[in-house]
Amino acid sequence: MTRRRSERLLAAGLAALIALFTAWFHDATQPLAAIAVFAGPPLLLLAGVLRGSRTAVFWSGVLGLFWFSHGVMLAYDRPGERALALGEVALSLLVIVAASWPGLHARFGRRDR
Repeated sequence: MTRRRSERLLAAGLAALIALFTAWFHDATQPLAAIAVFAGPPLLLLAGVLRGSRTAVFWSGVLGLFWFSHGVMLAYDRPGERALALGEVALSLLVIVAASWPGLHARFGRRDR
């Protein structure tokens, strides 16, 4: 997978996270605040990834670890929200892999001679 392909996959994962968080918190007591807190960071990172920022790709991978932990914790603690939390876990894994793929390929990829 090329760097451009991994960035497109990363952008798709971030957009899906934004949609998930927006759907999850649309009927919270303070929906705008909840959506801003949860959907804001992936939205900013998506803008950076679409501009080609390597810093945004890096921070997407770092925040993916937090989203993974958050999803696992809620899947364990809140059975009523388990499906959404597991969706967050799956999307966070997609974000982590897509953000890490160019580095993994550079380190472990097959070298052409």
